[in-house]
Amino acid sequence: MEYTVQKLGSLAGVSTRTLRYYDEIGILKPARINSSGYRIYGQEEVNRLQQILFYRELGVSLDSIKEIVTAPAFDGAAALREHRQKLLEKKTQLELLIANVDKTIALTEGRIKMTDKEKFEGFKQKMIDENEKKYGKEIREKYGNDTVEKSNAKVKNMTQEDHDKVTKLAEQVMITLAEAFKTGDPAGETAQRAVDLHKQWLTFYWSEYSKEAHAGLGQMYVDDERFTAYYDKEQPGTAAFLRDAILIYTGMGK
Repeated sequence: MEYTVQKLGSLAGVSTRTLRYYDEIGILKPARINSSGYRIYGQEEVNRLQQILFYRELGVSLDSIKEIVTAPAFDGAAALREHRQKLLEKKTQLELLIANVDKTIALTEGRIKMTDKEKFEGFKQKMIDENEKKYGKEIREKYGNDTVEKSNAKVKNMTQEDHDKVTKLAEQVMITLAEAFKTGDPAGETAQRAVDLHKQWLTFYWSEYSKEAHAGLGQMYVDDERFTAYYDKEQPGTAAFLRDAILIYTGMGK
């Protein structure tokens, strides 16, 4: 079956403007242009639009989607299986949050009692899922699945007091690091205090601390552009400065 822009837009629940834009950027070209100048889409284009919308739902950028769906090795069936798995993960997260809200409603109505731990279960799981999406592959390859799972378990067992402490520590790390960066000395007192605060922050997430792992994380801040962008957003070069300070603190730079 074939569709015009208007019919495909109506079918998929997207605007005709969006479909025209997808054509312009080369992510979804029509199968042909008819004699009247109308874009005509066939089954292959319908399938691709479905893939694009799946990826958009998962928060993937259009540039990344274009690279994926236009790659010669793109496997539609494999992509659908991946979408399904991601949606199941999202479903689990949403169900946990819904259950958390239901419990809170029941608590406010006096029907049940709810522990502080239960109040924050959904939000902690959300944080774990987001970290897994952003950094899971790299962290698991570097430290192993067992280490990551132990860290996730530690997060799940955090109390509200723990959460408040680690949040405050994260703020102190960034403030102290900014001050240290201005000195230009990663071996200086302020820089080493920033690293010590960083170590304290890590202990809330790591099942056990090691100098080697700390130094490795510092190097990842420089090697991985996502971490670099986070630390360098206010002062470019901060990620490398932190890495150097960590190497001095741990003695791993010798």
